[in-house]
Amino acid sequence: MNNLEDSYKAKGLRRQLVKEIEGKGIKSATVLSAIGKMPRHVFFDSIFLEHAYEDKAFPIGEKQTISQPYTVAFQSELLNVSKGDKILEIGTGSGYQAAILLELGAEVFTIEYNQKLFQKTIEFLPKLGYNPHFFEGDGSLGLPKHAPYDSIVVTAGAPNVPDALIKQLKIGGVLVIPVGDQKQQKMIVIKKLSQNKASKKEFSHFSFVPLLGKDGW
Repeated sequence: MNNLEDSYKAKGLRRQLVKEIEGKGIKSATVLSAIGKMPRHVFFDSIFLEHAYEDKAFPIGEKQTISQPYTVAFQSELLNVSKGDKILEIGTGSGYQAAILLELGAEVFTIEYNQKLFQKTIEFLPKLGYNPHFFEGDGSLGLPKHAPYDSIVVTAGAPNVPDALIKQLKIGGVLVIPVGDQKQQKMIVIKKLSQNKASKKEFSHFSFVPLLGKDGW
């Protein structure tokens, strides 16, 4: 199904994609480099090579999508990843975001609600040389067993910010989560300042698939 080769054509299309997302405001050199290195086409059926390097989301089955590269870059930039950071990703999906975070040097814990997608990605991602800690389950509740985390990123739209996720952050840690209705969300960045104090920033509109689970939809 997937063509794991990285052709000259794919590399050229990827360079164009990096220029495009840089033009949209992504400034982090490490994030741009990770996007530039990641062969996004291998996450697609081989007939979709052209689509792989367009800056848009694309269906991956099970009513899920591989996120728009700009959105992945935007969330990754907000996380301000340092090498060795322990990051929880809610919504493994295709594994593309997890692979980018690993490329940035993070230790990634990733949880997926959909069993079929989980099985597909746990088999596929290690073939590319990316080995996050995989979990299947309700990501809206986080992953308390391995908390606390330096940062948490949610790759699906939530109705509100689950308290469990803030609890699982280290002091000084950051949660990046899209919050809104099932069609459009604002990107929320919450920094945990102390056990009961946090700061909050909002960024304009994005569109994610709905976050499923107890504290999701």
